[in-house]
Amino acid sequence: MKPLEGLLVVDFSQFLSGPSASLRLADLGARVIKIERPGQGDLCRQLYISNLMLDGDSTLFHSINRNKESFAADLKNPHDLAQVRKLLARADVLLQNFRPGIMDKAGLGYEAVAALNPRIVYGEITGYGKIGPWRTKPGQDLLVQSLSGLPWLNGDASQPPVPFGLAVSDMMAGAQLVQGVLACLVRRAITARGGYVEVSLLESTLDLQFEVLTTWLNDGHQPPRRSEINNAHAYLGAPYGIYQTAGGFLALAMQPILRLGTLLDCQPLLAFTDPATLFTQRDRIKQILVDHLKTRTTAHWLSILEPADIWCADVFTWQQLFDHEAGKSLEMIQTVNSNPARALQTTRCPIRIDGELLLSPKSAPRIGEHNQQITEEIKAGNSLRLSN
Repeated sequence: MKPLEGLLVVDFSQFLSGPSASLRLADLGARVIKIERPGQGDLCRQLYISNLMLDGDSTLFHSINRNKESFAADLKNPHDLAQVRKLLARADVLLQNFRPGIMDKAGLGYEAVAALNPRIVYGEITGYGKIGPWRTKPGQDLLVQSLSGLPWLNGDASQPPVPFGLAVSDMMAGAQLVQGVLACLVRRAITARGGYVEVSLLESTLDLQFEVLTTWLNDGHQPPRRSEINNAHAYLGAPYGIYQTAGGFLALAMQPILRLGTLLDCQPLLAFTDPATLFTQRDRIKQILVDHLKTRTTAHWLSILEPADIWCADVFTWQQLFDHEAGKSLEMIQTVNSNPARALQTTRCPIRIDGELLLSPKSAPRIGEHNQQITEEIKAGNSLRLSN
C-alpha cells in the first residue's frame, strides 16, 4: 500500500508547477482528479518540447500528468460547478496555480471551499505572492528566474546573465507545495483540521538560493563574482568547475590545490600555497588547469584522481549515463500505458517507500476521459477516495 492511498486530490492547476506537485502526490498513492476546461483542457497540452507530440498532446503534458484522471468542467456553468463542489466536499486536497483572485471569482477560493469542507488542505501556487506590486504579473518560469537574481550565478563572468536550462522555479515551487500539503495532512490526522498552503514561484526560487543569498546578506552585499574561466559556482574558489580534456570533460569539486598539483604532476599549481588564493586568483589557477588537463584524456585523469579520493567525475551525456551500469541500476525509466499508440517512456518517482519503487503504468488522461465514471461515483455517493 502506498502512503497516500485513500486520499483524493482535486487538481485545478495547469502548466508545470501545480501539476508537478499533483504528480508527486499521485506517485505516492493519492487519487488525482484533474479539472480541465472542456475542449481546450490544460494549456500545457499544447506546450511542446522539440515539437514532440503523443496522442494529440505534447509529451511534456504526458510526462507531468501521468497517473491522473481528467474531469472536464466549465466553472462558469452552474451544473458543472455544482458537480465540482460535490467533488470538493469529499476531497482531501485541492491544488490550484491561478493568478490571485481567479478562484475566488469562481466561488472556489479557500474560504468558500473550507466552508464546504473544513478538513480540506487547500494548496495554492502564485507567481509572486498575493500582495505587492507583482501579484498580477505572469508567473512564468523564465520571468521568475530573471527577477530572482539566479541568472547572475550561471555562466562565466564575461557572459550575460544565464538562466537555467530547466524550469527550476516551477519544479521547486511544486516540491515546496507538496511539503506544505503533506505537513497539513499530518496535522489534520492529529487535529482533524485542514489548512491553507501558499507557495510562490519567486519565494521558492529565492529559497533555492539560500546558501549564496545568506553569504550576500552577511558580506556587505557584495555582488556575486562569477569566474572568467569555467565558472560553476560564483562563491567557490578554484578548481571548482568542468574542464575539457583530450577526450571529453572532467568535473573537479573543492580540492586542496597543492595535493591536486602533485597528483596531476602540474608544477605551476604548487606555487599557490596560500588557501586564500583559491578564490582571489581562481581564474589564474583555472587557466593553468585548463591548459594542463587538455594534455591527457578524462579516463587518464580519473585513473589518477579517483584512487586518491579526489572529488572528480566524468561529464556524461544522458546516453552515456543510461548506458552505464550505474545508470541502469537506478531503474529510473518507466513506460506508461500499455496501448502502443499512447506508450511513453518517462522518469519514475525518485522516492522509494519500504524498499519499493513507486511505479504506475497509468498514462496522462484525455480531456474529460473520466467524466462518466466520476459522475456515476458522485451520484452513487461513493467516497471517491480509492485509487484506480
